[in-house]
Amino acid sequence: MIVDAHQHFWRADRGDYGWLRPADSVLYRDYLPQDLAPLMAAGHVRATVLVQAAPTEAETRYLLDLTAQAGFVAGVVGWVDMEAPGAPARIAEMVAYGHGKLKGLRPMVQDIADPRWLLKPELDPAFEAMIEHGLVFDALVSPHHLRTLQARLLRHPNLRAVLDHAGKPDIAGGEFSDWADAVAQLARELPRLHCKLSGLLTQAGEGAGADALNPYVAHLFEHFGPERLMWGSDWPVLNLRSDYGRWLDLAQALVRRHAPGHEQDIFGATAIGFYGLDMKEEML
Repeated sequence: MIVDAHQHFWRADRGDYGWLRPADSVLYRDYLPQDLAPLMAAGHVRATVLVQAAPTEAETRYLLDLTAQAGFVAGVVGWVDMEAPGAPARIAEMVAYGHGKLKGLRPMVQDIADPRWLLKPELDPAFEAMIEHGLVFDALVSPHHLRTLQARLLRHPNLRAVLDHAGKPDIAGGEFSDWADAVAQLARELPRLHCKLSGLLTQAGEGAGADALNPYVAHLFEHFGPERLMWGSDWPVLNLRSDYGRWLDLAQALVRRHAPGHEQDIFGATAIGFYGLDMKEEML
């Protein structure tokens, strides 16, 4: 059973996707459950984790509402204003609204101008509230945030956290060593931190394949091990470089190369256990 641990939906006319522009011909359109369902069926993917794409609580409620018509969504990673004075209460309200579907929160750190935002003490109550409610912290960061991410996570040893898109290495630019050093230190110092095998084709150049990704994937397996990695499509952002079926095939080939025998974990079991996904009978 395959679980996609990272996908998005959006409706362009909602207006809260500040990064989504009409000039983005591939992405500037609606992407909804009926668009993903046939791609999942073709790849034998049974369930997903639906991840926020706008820094608004309204969008998180929209995604939670969508789960009623998207029966394959096993959990939602949303957004709450973690800097607000009432952040813990906001988180509690969103958890209640989700009726068990809200599994994590994701501040869009990569888009925040302050590179040290994660270190702000004003965020402490929100992170503690996430622990209280059993929520995962999805870390959407760029390589230059990895050191501050480590410092934040060391403050909260009981927080479950996952590194989205492997920390977004600049594969197209050939940058490796700084990212690799920071990732190795993160994995070593934070043994509970997980990592998503997702978003890598988007970080690579046009037409990139297994050879371009292989050094980065090998590094992830060396330092996180197969037990702390989970596959995600990052659909529909993935469409900038590839398509759902090609990335799934490519990821499966890479896992067979680096972690034979661990396919069941990376493509399903780890995400189910890590997020505490609600697997309905029809998903099993």
